[in-house]
Amino acid sequence: MRQASTTLTIATSGRGLTEITRDVAAWLTEGGIQEGLLTLLCRHTSASLLIQENAAREVRTDLMAWLERLAPEGDGYLHDDEGPDDMPAHLRATLTGVTLQIPVLDGQMRLGTWQGIYLAEHRRRPHRREVAMHWIGE
Repeated sequence: MRQASTTLTIATSGRGLTEITRDVAAWLTEGGIQEGLLTLLCRHTSASLLIQENAAREVRTDLMAWLERLAPEGDGYLHDDEGPDDMPAHLRATLTGVTLQIPVLDGQMRLGTWQGIYLAEHRRRPHRREVAMHWIGE
């Protein structure tokens, strides 16, 4: 049994989805990883991770609009230490989650044909986000 870990840093341009599938796949390839389980953890409370369609851009646009409707700014939140987008960002991260687990077989993540891994930035301004990656297997 082997293990490997690293941290991926992503510069976001503000609210939206940033695909990180290629970055994660490159790390697996560089490490010679063949089979096992990959765990990803977004190390923030106002950003999140998700697996979503990577073909039609409209899916990602609609998803972000839906999250904004579920957790709108200016809704009377008590927590607004970093501005009006602070608490809505926490709520959106709660809805989408901060961890993913993905099986790896034959050196590749077993994602579906149209699936990609995304970092969701829920704040308006750009940030540098970290995703901790850990693999265990053979």
